[in-house]
Amino acid sequence: MDPIDHSTRLSHFRNETAAFERAVRRAIDDVGDTPVPLVPSCPGWSVADLVGHLGSVHRFVARILRERLSEAPDHTDPTIYDLPQDPAVRAAWPKLEGVPNPGPVPQALTEWFAQGARRLEALFRELGPDVPVWTWSADSADRTSGFWLRMQTIELAVHRWDAQSATGAPEPVDAAIAADAVPHTFETMAPFRRAAAGAPAGAGERYRFRRTDGPGSWTVTFSGDLVQVEHGATGTVGVEAAGTASDLMLFLWRRIPASALCVRGDAELLPHYFTLVPPV
Repeated sequence: MDPIDHSTRLSHFRNETAAFERAVRRAIDDVGDTPVPLVPSCPGWSVADLVGHLGSVHRFVARILRERLSEAPDHTDPTIYDLPQDPAVRAAWPKLEGVPNPGPVPQALTEWFAQGARRLEALFRELGPDVPVWTWSADSADRTSGFWLRMQTIELAVHRWDAQSATGAPEPVDAAIAADAVPHTFETMAPFRRAAAGAPAGAGERYRFRRTDGPGSWTVTFSGDLVQVEHGATGTVGVEAAGTASDLMLFLWRRIPASALCVRGDAELLPHYFTLVPPV
């Protein structure tokens, strides 16, 4: 059963969109016409890159939902992204040239992002969670509009944290979003990332991730090509990492180090997790 209902998830999406916009506008206000600081948690990326990335992802997903696509659209098709003709926006959009952009954030780029996020939210609201569409998940049960709302809410929360980290101390991720993102990382993202990156076969490595600010623990076993997830298991593991739901999520998204967690067992096994589940 989905731990968060559709209307609540919509509220989280809207709240994280607004928080991301505030973080971006703060970056603009802080630096004026000079280049914005690079984002510490995204090496080589600036706030402009975050805006361009999220705005393009939102339009990519909107195309899938609007046309009820059963296959992935061509991500190189520029008509998907509805870019304004403003040269400053096009210069700031990282996907056009494939390189990070350290320059200032044009006001028009922020407005382009906000427009895309509002349109995507409206589509999520109109369709509900159960419309069949293409997704990248290997689980056929995840090929729905609800998958995209869940995924984009999580991604917004991560990149809101990134944007805040560029100009100050980032706020933790909402506990409900984070507690939802942790099992999603194991059950959905880990198999996808392992297959996409050709990760090494698991040799029975067992990890436990335990939440300290509410109920929840997840035991993850890597066996061959399989990722097995147990909720609330108490058996022996090689290493346990404990922290708030937000800290667990941010660690799994490689935003904070293992030192931010309480680690018991074989501490050397923890960084090996990212060999088994590499970024793509």
